[in-house]
Amino acid sequence: MTREEKAKAIDVLTTQLAENSNIYLTDISGLDALTTSNLRRACFKAGIKLTVVKNTLLAKAMESSEREFGDLKTILKGNTSLMFSETGNAPAKVIKEFRKKSEKPVLKGAFIEESVYIGDNLLDDLVSIKSRDEMIGEVIGLLQSPAKNVVSALKSGGGKLAGIIKTLSEREG
Repeated sequence: MTREEKAKAIDVLTTQLAENSNIYLTDISGLDALTTSNLRRACFKAGIKLTVVKNTLLAKAMESSEREFGDLKTILKGNTSLMFSETGNAPAKVIKEFRKKSEKPVLKGAFIEESVYIGDNLLDDLVSIKSRDEMIGEVIGLLQSPAKNVVSALKSGGGKLAGIIKTLSEREG
């Protein structure tokens, strides 16, 4: 790889790191062609972009990035593949599902919405992270709940109140 090609590759990686807020670093080495193809297909279906990178180029891209990747640079050993996703937990779900049939991919680390996670032992935690849309849905549900209770109480209370007034007016007459 020439110096110009390396510089171009670093620029591309730096742009990808800047444009994606959910980045997983994995090890898929040792997978045969069919298994790798199946992994790529699973990633595509889940809206995940999977790409194999050189550690030295990724490290330089992380250094030139405006983001703070913390200790992720320290895990850049061996083979590294990047998974980019709109949803924070989508790559973790694909990895977990895929590992029912294979030992790989192994999670090296992840950068999710400005937070850094290191180690394969955090895979279950990453699967349980709620997406932005799920969180918004929960907040809306929580906000709607008290309003529904008030409306329900007014409706049922209004019926009771009308019944009481009717009964009282009949007594007087």
